[in-house]
Amino acid sequence: MANRYFVCALIFLLKITPAAFAQTVTVDTYFNHETRKTRTGAERFHYLWTDKTDPGFSKWGEWFTDAGFKLDTLGETPTVAKLKNTAVYIIVDPDTKKETASPNLITADAAEQIAKWVKAGGVLVMMANDSVNTNLPVFNILANKFGLHFNNDMPNHVIDDKHFSDGEASFIDATVFPSKPKVFLKDVCSISLNNAAAKSVIKSADDSAVIAATVTHGKGVVFAVGDPWLYNEYVNGRLPAIYQNDVAAKDLINWLKKQTKNKP
Repeated sequence: MANRYFVCALIFLLKITPAAFAQTVTVDTYFNHETRKTRTGAERFHYLWTDKTDPGFSKWGEWFTDAGFKLDTLGETPTVAKLKNTAVYIIVDPDTKKETASPNLITADAAEQIAKWVKAGGVLVMMANDSVNTNLPVFNILANKFGLHFNNDMPNHVIDDKHFSDGEASFIDATVFPSKPKVFLKDVCSISLNNAAAKSVIKSADDSAVIAATVTHGKGVVFAVGDPWLYNEYVNGRLPAIYQNDVAAKDLINWLKKQTKNKP
């Protein structure tokens, strides 16, 4: 009888696909909810897993999937309960009124919920932009929870394609990016580190500013960067071959996966 139960249990386990054990990476579609007109009305665009055009995240999504993640989106106000089954939560480029007539703003309550989720073991990715293209004051309501602050400036300003070197990083941390790729981040905002636990992981071309950082928060961790730099256009969709944003994207995925070990 015991052998029979063992065989049944083994058959059950063999039927469970690897996807059943995959962790979930969720991209926000609430604070960034841009739309564009189409012939039949309007459609969502910008930083979507399903978008294979330049502004999409389809390539990054494929690499997350290759690393064993399931892809998801969250199109409503995040709470601890709604993030329960998410291992990595990505917030990109919160909307301004220029982009969306009635943007969904990051409130103090939403920031508190996200911070509680991180403290319990969640892994948060915050991807800002220069102040013309994102709502930095609103994003800082969340960033300040972790001792980070996105600044109203523009290091790595690139005038045109003849000046790509102005967008190069002067430093990239090998802990997060062990491949030590040459990366390109154009027209970013810098990040002030107001927490002793915060660490610079990418610096601007002139070495004067932090443009990406990590910080622990309870059992969880935050990766913050001053640009959405890993969308399709900039993971070697149009960059000169010397830039390895695609390699950096894969390195970051592997680092994020390691950080999920404390996610219950």
